[in-house]
Amino acid sequence: MAEPEYRSVTRTQYDEVAQLYYDMFKDSLREHPFDRAMIVAFAELVQEAGAGPVADIGCGPGHITGYLHALGLDVQGIDLSPEMIALARREHPGIAFSLGDMSALDLPDGGLGGVLSRASIIHTPPEEVGPVFAEFHRVLAPGGLLSLSFQAHDGTDRLAWPFDHKVAPAWQWSYDRVADLLRDTGFAEVARLVEAPGEDPVRGFHFCHLVMRKPVPDIS
Repeated sequence: MAEPEYRSVTRTQYDEVAQLYYDMFKDSLREHPFDRAMIVAFAELVQEAGAGPVADIGCGPGHITGYLHALGLDVQGIDLSPEMIALARREHPGIAFSLGDMSALDLPDGGLGGVLSRASIIHTPPEEVGPVFAEFHRVLAPGGLLSLSFQAHDGTDRLAWPFDHKVAPAWQWSYDRVADLLRDTGFAEVARLVEAPGEDPVRGFHFCHLVMRKPVPDIS
């Protein structure tokens, strides 16, 4: 089956800017206190649940993966771009990184205690995001946590709006509609944080952080 065009475009475009992207964003967490707070909260919840290792999906050059590792998580990184993975392996030699497609992950059912996907769904067309969320649910163990962050919109009349991303075609997402879709996939919402548009100095978008849990089946 031929690869969807959006995926090949995203891979090619990120391959071309991998080093520039790394240089621009390798220390970006220092400037984003809400990102740090939500990542730390996610890490603590995963550790408390004791449900298994973590995957950073759409890891890019691995700077967030490295932060999760520093927080004490058993973490691996997965990305579509070979150049990004090469950079991640160079900069974080003690962490496993691999190529992968987040709509068809090469991971076993229920093997992860956590999935983090930071600003990675934005390059997935709205009609294609359902299988991505289903994959996140599939690979998580019962009780496992999903941390999903993305450029967001407070509207609810549609799921997503295209925007002029500098690398590849991208969408900002209705945070209410995304939360509903994740619940329909089988997740339970744990927490959300929505940064105000004024906190984004580039485009003036909301930025949403969602933490969802794959429920433990009730066997009583």
